[in-house]
Amino acid sequence: MIILYHKNNRVTEAWNDSDSKALPIKSVSIPKALFEIASTFPDSLVLWCHESQREHLNKEHLSEVFHHKKIMASYAPSSGKYLPESIGYADESLFANPDLNSTFASWRMSSMVGGLHSSVLLCLEKHIVPDRNFDYFLHSLAKLAMPLGLLCYSEPRLLANGSAAFEIAPTGKATLFRFVRQHYRLRWIFLLLLNFVVHEKKLPLLSFFKSFFYQKRRLPNTIFDQIPVQSSKEIMESATFDVVIPTIGREKYLHDFLRDLSEQTLLPQRVIIVEQNPEAESQSGLAYLQSESWPFLVLHTFTHQAGACNARNLALAQVESEWIFLADDDIRISNDFLEQAAVEIRHYGNSAYTLQCLQAGEKAVFDKVFQWKTFGSGCSIVKRSALEGLQFDMRFEFGFGEDADFGMQLRKRGHDVLYLPHPQIMHLKAPIGGFRTKPKLAWKDDKLLPKPSPTVMLYKLLHETSWQLDGYKIVSFFKFYKYQPIRNPFAYFKNFKARWAASLHWANKLRDKK
Repeated sequence: MIILYHKNNRVTEAWNDSDSKALPIKSVSIPKALFEIASTFPDSLVLWCHESQREHLNKEHLSEVFHHKKIMASYAPSSGKYLPESIGYADESLFANPDLNSTFASWRMSSMVGGLHSSVLLCLEKHIVPDRNFDYFLHSLAKLAMPLGLLCYSEPRLLANGSAAFEIAPTGKATLFRFVRQHYRLRWIFLLLLNFVVHEKKLPLLSFFKSFFYQKRRLPNTIFDQIPVQSSKEIMESATFDVVIPTIGREKYLHDFLRDLSEQTLLPQRVIIVEQNPEAESQSGLAYLQSESWPFLVLHTFTHQAGACNARNLALAQVESEWIFLADDDIRISNDFLEQAAVEIRHYGNSAYTLQCLQAGEKAVFDKVFQWKTFGSGCSIVKRSALEGLQFDMRFEFGFGEDADFGMQLRKRGHDVLYLPHPQIMHLKAPIGGFRTKPKLAWKDDKLLPKPSPTVMLYKLLHETSWQLDGYKIVSFFKFYKYQPIRNPFAYFKNFKARWAASLHWANKLRDKK
């Protein structure tokens, strides 16, 4: 392990922690020194640490944090953030707003303390600019590399016994516009400017025009493909699975999926089915659960209360195995699905995964394991210990956003969600099922229906910054226009404001329920 200590964007010392001695370094530029170290020590963990944190670097937890080669992690308290929170105008993803109290996926890296493996640096050396400002370099590296399979985290375990005072003046608008220009689509420069005008009554034209002198940055799509991943974590002990399936009116589709489960090379221990039918006199339509034999324990709950959130919560209360497969009732899987999933889980050492779920004839969009921006409640595998005490939030019942909210609950506990392209799930998108009796939403009879859906707004109030919400409002204004009948832009603007206010009203009512 090599540690680069630095101050004022210059290397102060390179320390070989394995041999307990200083190393000669030619470059005082921190990015260039990182590449120099990687060339000399091609199979080493390379750390950086600000001089103020020298005594606070937590070496005891490094093997837990960097448990395979495709991990980059850093940490800084809120006072150490480099980009201003107005980055939320251009980026509404969870990666732009990390929870600083837990391990959390983010490209917002810090010069305070952090690290990555030499093999990653060697892949990047000829493809990334060694910016003079180390914080900008780290942000750029992580933003470009995350979609290509480098797992990037804000990681408080990098520091022991708190930390020394560390403050960094947030960079100005010129750097913000430059960053957006170099790492986002061109339209976001214009939207960023519009957000400053609308929400802050500012017109940073100089920063806006200067950003056009910078080129967009990219990395080759296969840049990290040759780095092997094998986690040192013992994430899987018993390799046992329970399968959770909420269902309503899809007897044949569920039967086919159960047959797939019964033919698995690694059989599940339990299949937990929660069948819903809101009609008062209705009875179960799943007689085959009793009439046919199954090579696993079937736990069947029948309820007149419709709703996927409630059904999944009833099922989660019954799980016992080490791993839980959260599944839809209209999917098909190969006979080695669980076995192959177990292989991938062992490779990456993670606690939560959403798997690639495709319809017939649909082409795969993603072919890499990377950090997923949401969560699929019908196509995910999660370690049971990560789920303890968690429930699908009933405030999202019959609306949108319960999947994403559940994923955020996991992340705020320190459990990242990875996207697995293999093994794949086929989603049949069954035309039957759903709600026989349409749910009565509180706002259904309003003269002016809220837009966006109050549950979508609720998710944003719970998990996003005010800058992200304002940025979403601007994007929604343009996006919704072509899908509604009002062609007069002034009339549309008035209508949009009213529907947005209605959405906020109902979202706040939902938020107050808990």
